[in-house]
Amino acid sequence: MAQRVFVWAAHPRAGSLSEGLAEAYAGGAQEAGAEVRVLKLSDMAFDTSGFAGYGHANAPLEPDLQRWQEAITWCDHMLWVHPYWWGAMPAQAKAVLDRALVPGFGFKYRAQGLMWDKLLSGRTADVIITSDTPPLWDRLVFGLPGRRVLKNQVLGFCGIRCRSVVQWGPVKTASPQKVAGWLDKARAMGAAAARRSA
Repeated sequence: MAQRVFVWAAHPRAGSLSEGLAEAYAGGAQEAGAEVRVLKLSDMAFDTSGFAGYGHANAPLEPDLQRWQEAITWCDHMLWVHPYWWGAMPAQAKAVLDRALVPGFGFKYRAQGLMWDKLLSGRTADVIITSDTPPLWDRLVFGLPGRRVLKNQVLGFCGIRCRSVVQWGPVKTASPQKVAGWLDKARAMGAAAARRSA
């Protein structure tokens, strides 16, 4: 059975480098035999203020957030690719997590105590982050906050095993040849994901 791969380009601007990397990854996965679904944040329409906190009345999910959830449920493996803004993903991408990665879908707190059930176990993920911050500087000075949060407190919290988190930059000074190399690496990552079992 073909690997099912969901690719989420989590950049609010159409035509971004994140979207290019997502398309390269998706292309590599398809060429290697995977079934692929792609969703772009720039195409998603939803109310970013429709979230009052878990345990409170929240707005019903709009169709694009429902499609995001359906793609997560459907896939064996996923890629999230986003730019690094203020040490994290863009606010609009974070709003998707707040609105759609909710109790009863991504996780479920147990009736007693502080433990929880990881409702998305069995899936794997890759993450690509683009930044103007040099990745080595981010590691040595800041301690990789964006990578750690996604791997441990988002994906891992819901039971999704992170296979790789890569950060490429600085984008601001990258030559066309450097960007082409990142696109080639993303395509190779997609092909490798298609060949692995979840």
